[in-house]
Amino acid sequence: MSAAGVVGYAQLSMADPAAWRATGSAWASLAGVAERRSSELTDDAADLRAAWSGSAAESADSRLARLRGELVALVPAAIETDQVLAEFAARLVAARAQLAAAVALAAATGVLIDRRGGVRADPVRMQTDRTGTAVAQVATALREALVLAATADGEATARLARLAEDAGTGWTAQPPSYRPPAPGEPALVRRWWAGLTPAERRWLVVHEPELTGRLDGIPADARDQANRLLLVARRAALVERWEQLLARVPRGPLELAGLRGVEAAMSGLDALVARLESSQQPRAYLLGLDVAEEGRAVVALGNPDRATDVLTYVPGMTAGLDDATGELGRAHRVLTRCAELAPDAQTSAVLWLDYDAPDFLHEAAWDGQARAAGESLHRFQEGLRATHEGPPARQTVLGHSYGSLVVGTTARDHGLAADALVFVGSPGVGVAHAADLGLPPGQVWASSAPDDVIRLTRPPDELALRAALGASPVGAIAGWLAGPSDELWFGRDPAGPGFGGRTFPSGRYGHTGYWHPDNPALDGMARVVLGR
Repeated sequence: MSAAGVVGYAQLSMADPAAWRATGSAWASLAGVAERRSSELTDDAADLRAAWSGSAAESADSRLARLRGELVALVPAAIETDQVLAEFAARLVAARAQLAAAVALAAATGVLIDRRGGVRADPVRMQTDRTGTAVAQVATALREALVLAATADGEATARLARLAEDAGTGWTAQPPSYRPPAPGEPALVRRWWAGLTPAERRWLVVHEPELTGRLDGIPADARDQANRLLLVARRAALVERWEQLLARVPRGPLELAGLRGVEAAMSGLDALVARLESSQQPRAYLLGLDVAEEGRAVVALGNPDRATDVLTYVPGMTAGLDDATGELGRAHRVLTRCAELAPDAQTSAVLWLDYDAPDFLHEAAWDGQARAAGESLHRFQEGLRATHEGPPARQTVLGHSYGSLVVGTTARDHGLAADALVFVGSPGVGVAHAADLGLPPGQVWASSAPDDVIRLTRPPDELALRAALGASPVGAIAGWLAGPSDELWFGRDPAGPGFGGRTFPSGRYGHTGYWHPDNPALDGMARVVLGR
C-alpha cells in the first residue's frame, strides 16, 4: 500500500464524523447571530432617523443599510458551510463503516492489518491455498474505504475553497434579469439556475427567498438556505394569526378551534426548527414551508441531490405542521434501517407534506384532496431528478394510508419520476392493477398489517347496495366489518393477490405501526429503498 494510503488509513481510523458535524452546526449558528445583528441595526437606524437629520444623518443611514445587507448576505454562506461539513461527516460515517467491514473481514479470514494499514497473512491462522485471495479481498476493501474518504475530503475542501474565494470578491451581485415562472418545469428551472453565477444565486437566496425556496428544479442546498431565511417571518405570521383570534370577543367554537390549531402549529414549527438547528445526523434540509391553515412542510434528511437512494414519504390523514417532526421521525427510522442493512449506502429521505391532508373521516372518504396534490408531487419528483448530481439516484415514493392514494392517483394521472412505489396501510390507490401505475409491477410494493383497521373498509358502492337492499344500520355495519376484502374504499387492495404487485410482511402493529423497530415491515421498506 502506498505511503499516502497508509496515512489515509490512520486518518480514517481516528476521524470523528460527529466533531465535523458539530463544527458545521456551529457555523450555522452564526446565521442566527447575523440575522439578530441585522435586526438590531434596523431598529437603531429607525431611532437614528427619528432623532437626527441632515446630510451626515443620511450618510450614516446609508452606511448602516450597507452593513445590514452585508450581514444578511453572510447568512446563506454560514448555512452552506454547515451543509458542506454535514455532508462530509455523513460520507465519513460511510467510509468508516467500510473500514470496519474490512477489519471484520480480515479477522474472519486470518488477515492481519498493522497500525499503518499494511495487510499480510496471519501465518498461524491462514491456509496456504487461499492466502493470496483473502489478502487481496481485505486490501481491496480497505482501498475502497480510503478512496471514499479521500473523495469526500477533496470535494469538501474544494467547496469550502470556493466559499473563501467568494468572500474576497463579494457574496452577491446584481439580480439576474430573468425569473422562470413559478411553478415552472423543473428541468427548465435547473438549466436556468445552472446558468447563473454563484453571486447571482446568492442574491436570489437573500433577496427572493420565497421564489428560491419553493421552485422545484433548484438544488436542495439553495432551497434550504432560502427557506431557513424565512423561518422568523413564518413564525411571526403564526403569532399574528394567534393574536387576531385571541382578540375576538366573544370567542365561539370556531375561534377556539382556530386558537388550538395555531398553537399546535406554533409548537410543531418550534419542534421543526429545533431539528433543523440540531447537530443530529443526518442533517435536515428545509425544502418547503407554509404556515397557512394546518401548515405544510417538505424536509429532507440528508441531501437528496448527492444520495444514491432517495425516499419520498407521503403521510396520510391529519398530517400537518403540528406533527411534522413525528412524521419526519418515520422517514428517519427507514433511513436508520437502511444504514443497518447497508452501512456504506448514501441514502436520503424526504418528508413530503405539501398537500392538504384530510382532517376528518368524511373528508378522507373522497379522493379530491389526493387528486389536488397530484401536480405538486409529480413536479417535486421531477425536480429531484433534475437537480441530482452524478448518476441518477434510485427514487422510491412511499405512501401511508390516505397518502398512498395521493401517490397512486399522482402516478395514474401525471406520472411519477420513481423507480419504485410502496404502499402501507392503504385504503386503495385509485387503480385496479399495479400495471396502471406506470411502473413495472415488480417495482410496486405494498404491506398491510393483519390488524390494520383499513383492511375492513368496503367500497362505497357496496355500502350503498346494502342500504338499497334494506339492511338495517346494525346489519350494514356488521357486514362492513365482516372481514378483509380485496376491494377497499378506493379500489383493489394493493397488498392483495389480485393487484399484481409485490408484498412484504407486517406484524400486528395496527394502522400506524409499520415503522415500529420490531416490525418486519420496516425491513421491507428499507430493502425497497435500497433496491435489495
